[in-house]
Formats: sequence, structure tokens, C-alpha cells
Amino acid sequence: MTAPSSSTRVLFVCIENANRSQMAQAFARLHGGPTVEAHSAGSNPSGQINAKAVEAMRELGYDLNTHESKSLADIPDVEYDVVVSMGCGDACPSVRAVRREDWNIPDPKEFSPERFREVRDLIEAKVKDLLAGLRIQRGAV
Repeated sequence: MTAPSSSTRVLFVCIENANRSQMAQAFARLHGGPTVEAHSAGSNPSGQINAKAVEAMRELGYDLNTHESKSLADIPDVEYDVVVSMGCGDACPSVRAVRREDWNIPDPKEFSPERFREVRDLIEAKVKDLLAGLRIQRGAV
């Protein structure tokens, strides 16, 4: 077990860790700055990031090729400030968390590029709201 952190630890989980959770992790890194430690994982990871997710994030200047699709066993064994499941019904009983949220976000892997971008933008908005709320909780406003 790791020592307490001054960072806000956030974990995004879905089944394949190839689309939604990867984009959420990227947005948490983009908008959270150095005080946010963002992770993502899957209960049954695909082993690769979806090319559509890579392209959708590239449009915003973020390179998802630097990410890896990983399992819950691959993430740090720490208590997270918040664990977010991405609407895939995944329960993460082995992950310690102060708070848990379930975002009902459709899996965009079969969507057209336009609908994929809509999901990407929804994830970005939800991550921004989450981070704003966490900053208020920690008194960092």
C-alpha cells in the first residue's frame, strides 16, 4: 500500500479500457494539471486502444498512443478519491475509493465519427465537472 498523496487520485473503469475510460483519463490529465493523478483500467481489457478514440483525441491535440489498455490488476494499489465506472455496469469491489460514480455513457466503439465525437465531448464535460467538484472538496479553489 502506498502512502497518502497530496494529489487527487481518480480512476476511470470500463470493460475493455479502449475508449471511454481512456478518453476520461486523458481529459483528467489535460484539465486536472499536476495535482490530479488519473488512471484508467478495464475489467476485461482489450489490450489495445481503439483507433477511433486515438483519432478523436488527436483532433484535440492529445496522443492516446501513449496509453495502454490495462486491467484493474495493473493499477496502483491505493485508495482513490473517486472511481468512475463509465456506464458499463462494472463493479470494482477490489478497488478502494472514497467515492464511486457511475456515468451512463454509451460505448462509442461502433459509432460514426460524428457520434463518437459527441461521446468524447460528453466525457470531457463530465470530467471537467468532476474535477471542479473535487477541487471544491479539497479547498483548492
